Amino acid sequence: MARYQVILSYDGTDFLGFQRQSDGRTVQGAVEHALHQIGWRDQSVLAAGRTDAGVHASGQVIAFDLNWAHSRFDLQRALNANLPDDVAVKAVGIADESFHPRYDAKARLYQYQIFIEESRNPLKERYAWRVWPELSLDLMLAGTRQITGTHDFASFGSPLKPGGSTIRTIFEANWNRAALDYTFIIQGNAFLYRMVRRIIFFMVQIGRGDIDPESVPDWLKDGKTPVQGLAPSCGLNLVEVIYPH
Repeated sequence: MARYQVILSYDGTDFLGFQRQSDGRTVQGAVEHALHQIGWRDQSVLAAGRTDAGVHASGQVIAFDLNWAHSRFDLQRALNANLPDDVAVKAVGIADESFHPRYDAKARLYQYQIFIEESRNPLKERYAWRVWPELSLDLMLAGTRQITGTHDFASFGSPLKPGGSTIRTIFEANWNRAALDYTFIIQGNAFLYRMVRRIIFFMVQIGRGDIDPESVPDWLKDGKTPVQGLAPSCGLNLVEVIYPH
C-alpha cells in the first residue's frame, strides 16, 4: 500500500465543482469512479482545494492510498483510460504516508483570463471573462499592489468553516496584458471561499473607473462590508499547489 500524489488537470465547465455532491457531476466523483475501476476500495480522495462550479485547474493536487502492483506511469495511464475527456492525470508520484495535499501546501497559484471585446466570442468565453469597454491597466495595477502582504480579507470572501480566520497572506498579485487580453496572477498561502473571484471583480471595477484604487486599504480594514459582485468562474484556473519539497 502506498500513498500517491497526483496532479490533475480539468475543464470545469460541465462540473458542479470539485467536491463530490449527492446529486450532480463533480471532478471528485469522476476521479473516484476511475479509481474504483482499477481496484481502489477507499471512500474519498484527499484534495488540495475545492474549486467552484465552472472553475478550471491545470495543477490541482489529490492524494489517495492504493495497493498498486505496477509502476506509477502505469497508474497514470490506467486512470486516464477511465477518466472522462474533461479530466486528465498529468503526473503521479509517491508521497509520504502522512502527506495531505491541503494541509501540507504552502501556497496556491491562480490565474484569471479576461478579454476585451464588444461582441460575444464563443471560442474564448469558455475560459475567459469578456469585458467591455476597455479597462485601465494602470488603475488595476495600482489597486492590485495594495493587496499583497498579510491582511484581513473578510470583505472579499468567507472562511471555509464558520468562525474561521479571514486573514490571508498574498505573496504575489499582478496583471499582464497582451493586446486586449488581460491575465491576472495571484499567489497566496490560502484563499477564502470565492476570494479570488471577488478580488478580480473588484479590480475590474477599478479598471472601469467606478472605484478609486486608493480605497483598497479601507476595504481591507473594514471587513464588514462585502464586495458586491463576483467574476465569472470560467476565467479562473488553479495553476499550481506549492509544497515545501
